[in-house]
Amino acid sequence: MRPSTALNLKRSAVREAAGRFRTANPRVFGSALHGADSEGSDLDVLVDPLPGATLFDLGGLQVELEELLGIPVDLSTPGDLPEKFRARVLAEARPV
Repeated sequence: MRPSTALNLKRSAVREAAGRFRTANPRVFGSALHGADSEGSDLDVLVDPLPGATLFDLGGLQVELEELLGIPVDLSTPGDLPEKFRARVLAEARPV
């Protein structure tokens, strides 16, 4: 299944999961956003960690999203993005 299709089927569940793992503002970017994704692509998701969030929260969210959607998920925070791509990704990312 294409990541964009999986996301469209489970948008509300993705937003709910983000809140349970001390993150906010889940956004999609990359190939799924632009309609260039294909079966086997991953879903690029950007979240803002809330105060007190740990790597366990981020890892737990990634695992839950992969199980929920049935596709690979690349979960990032703005601070994880390389400086040379950060501004572009932040400008293009769209809310889940």
